[in-house]
Amino acid sequence: MAIVFISPKQRQKQFFIGITILFALILLIISTAVFLAKPKPVAQELVFNRPKIDINMQILDSEQVKILEPVIQMDLQFKYTGTTNKGVKTSGIIIAISIDEAKKILQGMQLSSIVLKEAKFGRKNPFTPYYQPSGAALVEENEDIEKSETPEEELPPEDEYVPPNDEI
Repeated sequence: MAIVFISPKQRQKQFFIGITILFALILLIISTAVFLAKPKPVAQELVFNRPKIDINMQILDSEQVKILEPVIQMDLQFKYTGTTNKGVKTSGIIIAISIDEAKKILQGMQLSSIVLKEAKFGRKNPFTPYYQPSGAALVEENEDIEKSETPEEELPPEDEYVPPNDEI
């Protein structure tokens, strides 16, 4: 009497080959049943009837189309710095269609020695999360444009703030 030993690796290999062949046969049987099946007749109401559409291209020559106005250009934001007639340096943001239009508006505001740059939107690195405070995540301010030299009203820190008498 002979004893035959099959190693576990060989048994595992035979098992996976058998499962693969079984899966392929099941897939073959299902695909043949689906692809060789004849379609069932469908009621006429369920069949799509393409509507007849006539396009009238002469409408483009009508008065209604001729009086249409073109779409206006999108406004852009520009950072500016300039000097007023009194010699005070001012800076800010102005909205205009183009850089030439922005210059005309600023000259109308009596500003001279105007420096204009288009304002940049967004973040330098769009992949940094919003909740992470990082200097790289913010768009850097334009270094050429300085803040206005006019002093801004400052409030004392919250712990030192004393409300006026009418608020108490």
